[in-house]
Amino acid sequence: MSLKDRAEATAKNIEGKVQEVLGDLTGDTKAQVEGQEKQAEARVRHTIENVKDEVKKIID
Repeated sequence: MSLKDRAEATAKNIEGKVQEVLGDLTGDTKAQVEGQEKQAEARVRHTIENVKDEVKKIID
């Protein structure tokens, strides 16, 4: 597991949540969707890191 990669994914998730909420507050659908996309990207990154961790456990 790369702590740096995990931190970046977490930051991307937070950024996406903030953007989505701001889009909700302002009624900006584009911002809402972009925020949701960032959150989805963060979930994918976390999943990749989880898979890396499991593979490393198997190898070790």
